[in-house]
Amino acid sequence: MIYTLISLLVLFWLVGLVAHIGGSFVHGLLVLALCIFVFNLITGRKASV
Repeated sequence: MIYTLISLLVLFWLVGLVAHIGGSFVHGLLVLALCIFVFNLITGRKASV
């Protein structure tokens, strides 16, 4: 589930980057996605199925 959230945030960032929509909000989403990804890597938690 966490990787789905990260994928969606990166997708929204790419759409905003290409379409010039959202400004800093879209870049904030990318930072949020990266923080979640790094936190998940550091803690080593597995996604529950």
